[in-house]
Amino acid sequence: MGKKLLKVLGIVLLVIVVAAGGFVVFLTATEYKPAAVEYIDAPTLGEPETPGGSVRIVTWNVGYCGLGAEEDFVMDGGKGDGKPELADFDVYFNGVLDTLDELDANIYLLQEVDEDSTRSYDTNEMKTFSEGRNAHSSVYALNYSCPFVPFPWPPMGKVTSGILTTSDFAVEGGTAERIALPCPFSWPLRTANLKRCLLITRYALPGTEAELVAVNLHLEAYDDGEGKAAQTAMLFDILEEEYAKGNYVVAGGDFNQTFPGTLEKWPIGEGDVWAPVVLEAESLPEGWSYVYDDSSPTCRLLDAPYDSGTSQHYVLDGFIVSPNVEVLSVQTQDLGFKYSDHNPVVMEIGFKEA
Repeated sequence: MGKKLLKVLGIVLLVIVVAAGGFVVFLTATEYKPAAVEYIDAPTLGEPETPGGSVRIVTWNVGYCGLGAEEDFVMDGGKGDGKPELADFDVYFNGVLDTLDELDANIYLLQEVDEDSTRSYDTNEMKTFSEGRNAHSSVYALNYSCPFVPFPWPPMGKVTSGILTTSDFAVEGGTAERIALPCPFSWPLRTANLKRCLLITRYALPGTEAELVAVNLHLEAYDDGEGKAAQTAMLFDILEEEYAKGNYVVAGGDFNQTFPGTLEKWPIGEGDVWAPVVLEAESLPEGWSYVYDDSSPTCRLLDAPYDSGTSQHYVLDGFIVSPNVEVLSVQTQDLGFKYSDHNPVVMEIGFKEA
């Protein structure tokens, strides 16, 4: 009896090992491997506007419309698997769509926009967010593409997601650039993880040879810090290159790092709480500026459903602007994290004379 039991257990163990090995082979064979630089078509839709004396820009990590106020997530210390109930998803999705329309910006830099993912009920958010506000240009860059993400539990399943830039303006040359950022994860974890990138769009400025260069970004979150540092360094190099050409440069998005002085207003709580690295002012090239509004938090921890009195708050979302960009205003829109674990940030800029 004992030998038969050991034999059965051995067979079961062998099946598990073979299945796990086969799954790793499957993930390896289907791994998303973007090129260092990819060019993405950005056709002009309708009659585009022309950048004038001021431009209004929004950055918002919409959390794939799955991380509203009722949600928690195991990766942040909660219990949720990252997929909301369908009724809640509908509220978050429509809330994001309505808010984007109300913000009435010229350029939207959006992160965590799903195209075809289990966690967002296979909703093509990219298409809806582009068409919903009648954008005259829309560009989408994948940064997460996996046929089956095996974590957390229950598994996340299929994910096709990315960053989206929409605008009232035509993209210069009808082409945008996807710039791959360093990936801090090694095989096999890399196969089912994000492949971070920058999405660069260019807009002609009338009466000049210069361009307004908008850089949409979503930097690393769950790494040991080296990934964020390498990605941030690469970002700074690209921004300086664009400014050296005489362009006006704006980078916006979810930095997954906080800005100078914000921890004094939104301190990190006690216990095992995720603590962001601080983007030091001295790390910026001379004349460049971080632009953010810490009067309200831009992000909250997903260790539990949102509670304004007890939830951990952060300021992770904002902008970097070149010395020739004049910042007219910046404001975090305090939505109470109703539709996402991030709040949108709105900035209005002008252009200094050369």
